[in-house]
Amino acid sequence: MENDHSILKSYLTNTSVVQQQIDSYNRFITMGMQKIVQGHGNIEPEISDFAIKLNGVRLGTPVIIESDSSSKRIMPNEALIRNLTYSAPIYLTYTPVISGIEKSINTSEVFIGELPVMVKSEICCTRGMSREHLINEGEDPDDPGGYFIIRGSERVLIGIEDLAPNRIICTAEKKGIVSKTFSTTALNFRVKCSVTRDEYGIFSLLFPTVSKGIDFVLILKALGLQPKEMLALVQDIKEIENDMLLNIELSKAKEMSSEECIMELGRMSAPNQAKTYQQRRAEMQLDTYVLPHIGSKPDARREKAEYLISMARRASMVAYKYTKPDDKDHYANKRVKLAGDLMEELFNNAFKLFTRDIKYHVEKTTARGRKLNVRTNINPDSLTDKIIYAMGTGSWPAGQTGVSQVLDRTNFVSVLAHLRRVKSPLTKKHPHLKARDVHGTYIGKICPSETPEGVEVGLTKYLAIMSKVTVGAEQQILEQKIKELGLLKEDKK
Repeated sequence: MENDHSILKSYLTNTSVVQQQIDSYNRFITMGMQKIVQGHGNIEPEISDFAIKLNGVRLGTPVIIESDSSSKRIMPNEALIRNLTYSAPIYLTYTPVISGIEKSINTSEVFIGELPVMVKSEICCTRGMSREHLINEGEDPDDPGGYFIIRGSERVLIGIEDLAPNRIICTAEKKGIVSKTFSTTALNFRVKCSVTRDEYGIFSLLFPTVSKGIDFVLILKALGLQPKEMLALVQDIKEIENDMLLNIELSKAKEMSSEECIMELGRMSAPNQAKTYQQRRAEMQLDTYVLPHIGSKPDARREKAEYLISMARRASMVAYKYTKPDDKDHYANKRVKLAGDLMEELFNNAFKLFTRDIKYHVEKTTARGRKLNVRTNINPDSLTDKIIYAMGTGSWPAGQTGVSQVLDRTNFVSVLAHLRRVKSPLTKKHPHLKARDVHGTYIGKICPSETPEGVEVGLTKYLAIMSKVTVGAEQQILEQKIKELGLLKEDKK
């Protein structure tokens, strides 16, 4: 009996093999860009009673400005032939704020740069064209899309495999049991926070601005939690309660108030500095670098303390064998960042520098005594150049290299394979034997046999032919829905 591939044929007929890249990019241009612009809030130059409120952005259609200053629509094949970048203009809407009052009558829209357009995405000129129409326009009707055209070169953004953010991953290491969370905010600010339990049951907390583990109870008290409340959160298991009691007894912070604990953290972080600076430094660390995904304001401190206790509780449960350590190679503990997520990181970094540039030019214009006009202080090239440079070289803001690669056009299958490639962030110089093994959870997600030979084996992978990558959901929306269902208690204010 012949193999019946009707299900596979039906799937491939109705779904693009590179749909995950296109969906990810579409989510970025419809939601991600707006979220980044609104997240930056206002631009506040060092000028009294003046600020610029950023309302939002919109994208135009891909166009090219000719030498005679005329503009016209551009198709992907023309961009390839003429060695151009297939991009769309970005327009920013802003409102001047004078003496705290928004001057809505002066709300303007200004061109701030260009964004490379993914072929076959929502804003691509080929979107929705029939096969005959594509042929008439000189386009390949069988081209899957999912790539960019940068200065006449076809570039593909490789999916980056990473550990899942904002969840506790507990592993057994040489220094003890470590519970870590890669706390990531909506603006792609990423911080690693870890709670380590040593062989004696002593907890220590580590986050980016400190060089060694800090007294766990000191941080909990600085965040506003009292010893009785700490014990109340772990009293369900006697051994974990004993661990917490031991930490409270041995901590020098047990007799301190919350304010004294904050000052102690300040003295450790900024020794020999003024007390006011030490206090500000300590509060900045607690709000910005300790679990920023929960919040970056003082009213989120209590929730952060409860989360830290849940991390310590998980470490104790692993130590007392109530549960097994997490497997870092299990695919449930991983996420794949596709084109949209990578573009979001890049745009966020470029837009942050762009707003600094506007702030500097506005201050410079005012200092020279000239009439202030926001439009003349915007340089579109600064945003465009940073995005084009990163996509042309493959060097990404987080220090990653090889993210953007020239599309492999050896044959049609190599094109599809390249667009479905997934790369591990681990370096190929070290063995990482476990990371190179085929994990049982790959089945249905990652092709177990398609990986290069040699030093790249196991680190460069390819999505299985019927695997689909979801674009994710907003954390705040999910939290609100869970609270409405009564599955999560509302925050006590």
